[in-house]
Amino acid sequence: MAILNPPRTQSGAEPAVLELEVPRHRAGRRRPRWVSIPLRFLVPALIVAVWWIGSATGAIPEEILAGPPKVWTAFTELYQTGQLVDFSLASFKRAALGVLLGVTIGLLLGVLSGLSSLGEELIDSTMQINRAIPFLALVPLFIAWFGIDETFKVLLITVATVGPMYAYTYLGVRNVDRKMVEAARSFGLRGPRLVAEAILPAALPGVLMALRICLSISITGLIAAEQVGTREGIGYLVTLAQEYNRTDYMVLCVVLYAVLGLVFDGIVRIVERFAMPWRGQVAIR
Repeated sequence: MAILNPPRTQSGAEPAVLELEVPRHRAGRRRPRWVSIPLRFLVPALIVAVWWIGSATGAIPEEILAGPPKVWTAFTELYQTGQLVDFSLASFKRAALGVLLGVTIGLLLGVLSGLSSLGEELIDSTMQINRAIPFLALVPLFIAWFGIDETFKVLLITVATVGPMYAYTYLGVRNVDRKMVEAARSFGLRGPRLVAEAILPAALPGVLMALRICLSISITGLIAAEQVGTREGIGYLVTLAQEYNRTDYMVLCVVLYAVLGLVFDGIVRIVERFAMPWRGQVAIR
């Protein structure tokens, strides 16, 4: 402990001793990776264990929920035929392209609306209407407009993701400190350089949070899109499983969607680690 001893007062009385705690360096408290990684898989592993035990003991009937051995058998069957890889890649491409378009459009509109009062007046009301309309309600209209081909599927995911990206980008830009913007201008940053090198980096936490939400919503849009006019994709596999009442295939599709979500989340985490390295020092270990 660090102790400060101030001088005596004029009356000669001994003043109270002020004790200050020595600050501890946060980096020294970081949990080891060999402990952190297993903790991330602890809860999913417990869920799978309960599921496995319930299926093995008969507490969970196979007609309701297929057990892990049957799901693994379905996985190996599809993998050996090559359908698993083809269907997974088809779904991944649709989701990635839709998210790319939605994130790009939402980011541009959010920056324009956040930086300019004229942009807010022209854009914000329309985007609020878009956010209020459930994108699943647009499925019949999109089918009538674009057919049931890839265009319909990609655009549905785009519409589903553009709203969250716009909202978080708008709030992030509006919350940028004006003093920081003025300081950047004093160093000669103007126009696109000011946005790219000062405003967007300051709004980056909100933008990355929006990206994570968009990737989660894209899975929902992908499920809805692949239920119509699809001959390959995880959604098509779900349709086949429903027709033949194959609960093992249904559970496998759920697992595949979960894996796709983990892949998207891992991409965002990698971007966060390189774009915002200071965030790892904020969490209480």
